[in-house]
Amino acid sequence: MNLFYLRYFVTLAHTQHYTKTAEQLYISQPGLSYAIAQLEKELGLPLFEKSGQKTTLTQFGKEFLSYAEHALSILDTGIASLKRSAGGEGLIRLGLLRTLGIEYIPRLAAAFLKENPDANIQFTFHTGTTQVLLEGLAAKKYDLIFCSQPPAHLNLTAASIQKQDLVLIVPNHHPLSAQHTIDLPETLPYPQILLEKSTGMRSLVDQMFSEIGEKPQIAYETEEDQVIAGLVAQGFGIAVVPYMDLLLKLDLKILQINAPSHEYNFYLVSDDSHFMSPAVHHFQQFVLDHKNFYSEALI
Repeated sequence: MNLFYLRYFVTLAHTQHYTKTAEQLYISQPGLSYAIAQLEKELGLPLFEKSGQKTTLTQFGKEFLSYAEHALSILDTGIASLKRSAGGEGLIRLGLLRTLGIEYIPRLAAAFLKENPDANIQFTFHTGTTQVLLEGLAAKKYDLIFCSQPPAHLNLTAASIQKQDLVLIVPNHHPLSAQHTIDLPETLPYPQILLEKSTGMRSLVDQMFSEIGEKPQIAYETEEDQVIAGLVAQGFGIAVVPYMDLLLKLDLKILQINAPSHEYNFYLVSDDSHFMSPAVHHFQQFVLDHKNFYSEALI
């Protein structure tokens, strides 16, 4: 069905006058008559009839008018929404590691909204492990994700945006708690708590122990580094974790790792094979332009 003809029909139904309708639509009257005739031919029923000087709807025309107006309303709403998206408005769906959701991502999103006060932009925030986030990105559940470095074979675009030093945490009154620094081999006699193998952090810790040719005594495994910190504080073991402010609030000791020394990098990851709306692209560029945002925000 011709969309223009549908709009002509709705306009004529309200004006009830061919000449006025043609003038309002900036088309010729014969062109309008042809359009209505084609519409009636396609439907197989008359939509209008003459009533004195007016052109009125038949009973079929009245019924069709409600459908036509509803269809055009939905279409116009969709067009307006897409135009707003094209203009930089819309929804930005973020996937992130839980540790980044405590302060970094909320501050970043708030700063972005503050910089774009007139844009109608909304965020959704979803947390998970790196593996879960990567699966969500592949399934188009997220527009951007913040996680550990993705495997190269996934062919994703990843930019390092944040770094955290890795530290050893031990319970207070632990045999190692009197030290301020440590070499990783010194941790081997003690049971350790590690993140599950599906996490990017676990791969990094495994790499550190591989560099010294040893394996840790694994007491427990879990998905969240905050949970690890809580378990360490209660004496369930020791752990290598990224430094985070939460550690200062718990009953534990933080030791700097001398060797092997590593940093834990967080990445902004996107899939360039998926369409990225202007709003998402704008936020992505904002993040890349504010890589040191966390430290700037704390000054």
